[in-house]
Amino acid sequence: MRKHSTFLTLLGAGCGAVFGLAASAPAHAANPLELNFWLSGPKYEGRVAPCESALPTITSNFREKESSFWNSALTITGYADIHEIAFRPWQSDNIPRRYCTGKVMVSDGKPRTVNFSISEDGGFAGYGQGVEFCVVGLDRNWAYNPACRAAKP
Repeated sequence: MRKHSTFLTLLGAGCGAVFGLAASAPAHAANPLELNFWLSGPKYEGRVAPCESALPTITSNFREKESSFWNSALTITGYADIHEIAFRPWQSDNIPRRYCTGKVMVSDGKPRTVNFSISEDGGFAGYGQGVEFCVVGLDRNWAYNPACRAAKP
């Protein structure tokens, strides 16, 4: 039994030394072949759905977030004054996003503001449109704090 543990100790030390040497090797910049071979990058076309297309996603994700994480029965019961506030507000080679805002009626009877964005190829694993949203006053984990300002451009 003693020989076995000594062997494992030496094997572990040897592996650690090899990995340590490999990790300490300096990193080199990509050569011209690596820069230009199969690395063309995403080709964004700016095809982002209109603001109204995100409302069903916001409704279901809000209901799931409230019930799963906050043990709350709050749901979104209606929308009003949904409009775009910006489209591709930064330089053109960034991921295209449409920023929108509007009013939501929540099941507690209080109207609130919702800020959201729709991004091209921003869905799960880069497939489909991605939607990020924040309902003012119900950003309980402060992801878009203060008052959902970080959900705007």
